[in-house]
Amino acid sequence: MTEMTQKEPLVRLARRDQVPRIQAWGIRLLSFVLGMLVCAFFLHSITGLDPLAVYASMFKGAFGSESRLWVTLKDTSLLLCVSAALAPAFKMRFWNIGAEGQILIGGLISAACMIYIGDAIPNWLLLVLMAVLAMAGGAFWGWIPAYYKARYRTNETLFTLMMNYIALQLVEFCVDLWDKKQSHSVGVLNAKTRAGWLPAAFGQQYGLLLVIVLLVTVAVYIYLGYTKHGYEIAVVGESENTARYAGMPVRKIVLRTMLLSGAIAGLAGFLEVAGVSHTISSATAGGRGFTAIIVAWLAKFNTIAMILLAFLLSFLDRGAAQIASDFNFNKYGSDILIGILLFFILGGEFFISYQLRFRSGKEEKA
Repeated sequence: MTEMTQKEPLVRLARRDQVPRIQAWGIRLLSFVLGMLVCAFFLHSITGLDPLAVYASMFKGAFGSESRLWVTLKDTSLLLCVSAALAPAFKMRFWNIGAEGQILIGGLISAACMIYIGDAIPNWLLLVLMAVLAMAGGAFWGWIPAYYKARYRTNETLFTLMMNYIALQLVEFCVDLWDKKQSHSVGVLNAKTRAGWLPAAFGQQYGLLLVIVLLVTVAVYIYLGYTKHGYEIAVVGESENTARYAGMPVRKIVLRTMLLSGAIAGLAGFLEVAGVSHTISSATAGGRGFTAIIVAWLAKFNTIAMILLAFLLSFLDRGAAQIASDFNFNKYGSDILIGILLFFILGGEFFISYQLRFRSGKEEKA
């Protein structure tokens, strides 16, 4: 039998032990700085623009005035709400890709309430009813794939993704039904009476929106980290067999968790319709259901950490729009900058969990 020499790979990945928090945040900061440097190189070499001027423009777009700051906080709040909705499902390893549809269903129900009963009941009662029904609609939209996953072991990624398209077509159908001019837009709902509009708080249009989302974020954090239900979600996420061995009702936990996830996403739809756009269309979700996946994953399902990440992504989005305006910069170029930064941020998270190990001088013989 021929004896073969087997070489150790030149470079291999090895999982790190628990990384100290300071070191982890140091890696994240370094990743962000490297991303900014690569973006600066891209800007100067491809467009000839001064990177410092571009970054100043981004800052101005997000924080240049009080109104711009509040728009950034509004974008952060809506993205954070959807991210908090995904946290329980993702921690359970139930890949809920259907938040986009759950937002649309919540927004559609809210718009229907504004249209049909907007002038029939007091505004505070209308808002409560809109919020409750929107959460119920989102919860139901999340319960459907959860039921089939728990009962028939279907693929939740594909199922929830397909539910997005059904929700989208439902919205299109209702918009065509309500749109008397056939312009595929119902316009601003109840513009004169403002029935179903969230009132201002702290002298700001989006003040109440911000408070509601912060309360939801803290509530989900406590729920996942300090309750029996949160512990059960973590166990099911680690191993369903272990959960069953411990006597946990896995099917019930899956259904309960997706009801919660869908309900919070439905609440985000209510907040968008009642607190921001005051209308409904196929663009109501605005892609937040997919962007929130990045936020939830990077934050490792910690809703408090999601605050910073949602704020960062909202800042980048507002800043990209500003540089497109100030420098006549192609929107796709702005998206490239965001993509580069996200690549480095994701890379930082990768190197928090893994490290590169290089081959030593010795070779193993088999």
